[in-house]
Amino acid sequence: MARTSKRAATAPGVKAAPRRGRKIRYAVVGLGYIAQIAVLPAFAQAAKNAELAALVSDDPVKLKKLAKQYGVPRVASYAEYDALLASGEIDAVYIALPNHLHLDYTLRAARAGVHVLCEKPMAVTEAECRRMTRECEKRGVKLMIAYRLHFEKANLAAAELVNSGKLGDARIFNSVFTMQVNDPDNIRLQDETGGGVLYDIGVYCINAARYLFRDEPTEVFAATARKPDARFDEVEEMASALMRFPGDRLASFTASFGAARGSSYEVVGTKGSLRVAPAYGYAEDLKHVVTIGGKTRERVFPRGDQFAPQLLYFSDCILQDRTPEPSGEEGRLDVRIIEALYRSAKIGKLVRLAPAGKVERPDSDQERSRPPIDKPRLVRARAPSDKG
Repeated sequence: MARTSKRAATAPGVKAAPRRGRKIRYAVVGLGYIAQIAVLPAFAQAAKNAELAALVSDDPVKLKKLAKQYGVPRVASYAEYDALLASGEIDAVYIALPNHLHLDYTLRAARAGVHVLCEKPMAVTEAECRRMTRECEKRGVKLMIAYRLHFEKANLAAAELVNSGKLGDARIFNSVFTMQVNDPDNIRLQDETGGGVLYDIGVYCINAARYLFRDEPTEVFAATARKPDARFDEVEEMASALMRFPGDRLASFTASFGAARGSSYEVVGTKGSLRVAPAYGYAEDLKHVVTIGGKTRERVFPRGDQFAPQLLYFSDCILQDRTPEPSGEEGRLDVRIIEALYRSAKIGKLVRLAPAGKVERPDSDQERSRPPIDKPRLVRARAPSDKG
């Protein structure tokens, strides 16, 4: 279970923690595809302790139509963000902006005493991650990074199995996560916005290796590649990585923006193996294939809403004054690995990582289950796989 901690003293001018028993009022900042397809509709299934109180965007059409669609009382442009933070009308923000904006919008929320649930990757550099965590701690506000799989049954069950010893000593992790990003204007393909395959989907593979091995890598190696395609003028098409963990365990993965959609990972131990496929999706059933002693069994985990659980959990952390897992430290550790992988790909050599501090790992107590949602109406937003 996530660690319980005493709340930091409230800084001058910062709002006190909300009273228990009431709902946390959220502003969703950024109304792109992930916000519309998953975050906004999730509030209906998180109504126990969370409510959608405001929308922030510079697109007036999105603001008008989505506010009506979801019954949201307050809308704001990005220029009005600070006024919204100071208004007393919200308790927390869900930041669903391009990666390079996570730092700025988190710092501004923290300085206003507003709690932060930020999409992953946490930021584009480890230094930015440290600044985000430091400011939130200084201001006495909660910071959680939106690792939805830390609350999802199939991945939590995988971690429990691997660490039960039933597979023996887990020696090997291997993962593949691929998709076609067909829109050349998509932010995932823009270097200045913090795009790139490692930041966007490679982070899932990195995070899974870390919570399955329950440890941090000591050195990494990576190679990137791109085919002659205008989509990949600024960022890599794909990346393959190798990470060495304590105990001479090896984790490898390949992530691509230019291959057919798929996600899987496999953990091989001295007594058996676990394959999860699909592994990382939020709109499909996930599946385990476990082989121990020559016997194989399968288990299907029906798809559910993976975003409402984050809202429910983070709201509980605010109301009950608990330190969230995944914390800012969890986000920082992934970003430091991503930076090291890019450095390795550039120089063509192994990159060693300094020893990492202790971090909480997800466990089965964090599981929150909600049924799947119907596909919502989108307003001027499209999936990465859609052509521009």
